[in-house]
Amino acid sequence: MTELIEDDPSGAIRLFSYGTLQQPEVQLSNFGRLLNGGPDALPGYRTDWVTITDPDVIAASGSDRHPIVVSTGDIGDLVAGTVFVITATELAAADDYEVDDYRRVLVRLDSGIEAWVYLAADDVDG
Repeated sequence: MTELIEDDPSGAIRLFSYGTLQQPEVQLSNFGRLLNGGPDALPGYRTDWVTITDPDVIAASGSDRHPIVVSTGDIGDLVAGTVFVITATELAAADDYEVDDYRRVLVRLDSGIEAWVYLAADDVDG
């Protein structure tokens, strides 16, 4: 599936998720549909955890503890996840869903695909 996404001539937006955006209930509440995607990984990062206080995000995900990734600088470190093809409207909805602990940045995934991902804001801003 990843190859189909990479070769997509439509210019579709790619979003890499390692956390709650992979959950069907989160997709349905934010996008009104289940997303299509395939496995990939983010090199040079590791998973950590953040406590969420936004009641809407907690209600959608079912938890106040969400994964968050931080840079290690070691390309041997990989965070597994899913790369989805979404619309600009859905990307805006994902921006609204993610709390201030995250920042959206464009990255190159292990497959070579470029995709948006939400990283730890402190890691991006600092």
